[in-house]
Amino acid sequence: MATRWGIVSAGRICNDFVTALSVLSQDEHQVKAIAARDLARAQEFAKLHNIPKAYGSYEELAKDKDIDVIYIGNVNCDHFPIGKLMIAHGKHVLVEKPLCLNKAQSTELINAAKAKNVFLMEAVWSRFTPAYNKIREDIANGAIGEPSNINVTFGVPIMGKDRIKLRELGGGCILDIGIYCLQLITMVFGTGAPLKVAATGTVSVSEGVDETCGAVLLYEGGKMATLAISGKMLLQNDAFISGEKGTIKVCNPFWTPTRVESPSGVLDVELPTATNKFNFTNSVQLRHQAQEVRRCILAGELESKVMSHQDSLAIAALEDQLRRILGVQYAADL
Repeated sequence: MATRWGIVSAGRICNDFVTALSVLSQDEHQVKAIAARDLARAQEFAKLHNIPKAYGSYEELAKDKDIDVIYIGNVNCDHFPIGKLMIAHGKHVLVEKPLCLNKAQSTELINAAKAKNVFLMEAVWSRFTPAYNKIREDIANGAIGEPSNINVTFGVPIMGKDRIKLRELGGGCILDIGIYCLQLITMVFGTGAPLKVAATGTVSVSEGVDETCGAVLLYEGGKMATLAISGKMLLQNDAFISGEKGTIKVCNPFWTPTRVESPSGVLDVELPTATNKFNFTNSVQLRHQAQEVRRCILAGELESKVMSHQDSLAIAALEDQLRRILGVQYAADL
């Protein structure tokens, strides 16, 4: 049977996720319903993507018995309450990153999923791309020796967007783009906490959300990661993972790359096209995480080994730590 998807929100990333699903076989993935707070927007989305049902509330979607798994793609502050709603109704859930606003919420959501015996995953799509598969394989095969240094930058001028600039929505660059740097670091160095974290950055005067952040993370054995993120400027946006034998370059855009340069060779990935248009770079690669969700559900697995609950908690802890250093606080932190 096909995995039957329900979509939360009619926003830009949801458009891209559904469009990416359209590249996959209808025998395996079908979008059955879309829900938005504005029924007209849900209906317009449904018409564009040929989705049978449109709802004007998330509660209606949660109660739909023809849905196996929910993709939550709305603003950051909604991930936690809507995630809890869907889990309470027995739905498997794929939550767009960040999983929640902080580690406390993430822990509660994960525990709720375990209690209801449903699958839950943070949608860190990077990890399921062919490029990231090569990164993990090369590291495991010793292509660069023991990884000991990571250098990664992510900067795009996005501070004008409400989801980034407004604190009430869970705004700021750390949760929106910094997470991609942190997930790479934890993928390579593991989920253990760093020994030291030094960070600095700028915070918006009007809203108190982070606009830029630079950080150095020191791990056991002298391993070190440096990151720079910015919502105000365009940075190089690639990543370097180095060991005593060489360096893996994850080419721009490192969070959804189509090229990896490694001592073992170069990987270039050709991307398929879709009928509808995408909003974000290389979004057709969103389909890979959907395939992992289906695989896990069919296998009876409640989390993915590639992007585990522990991965999400480790990333959330680092996000919390960086925000504390910069002085960024949400109502959910109080």
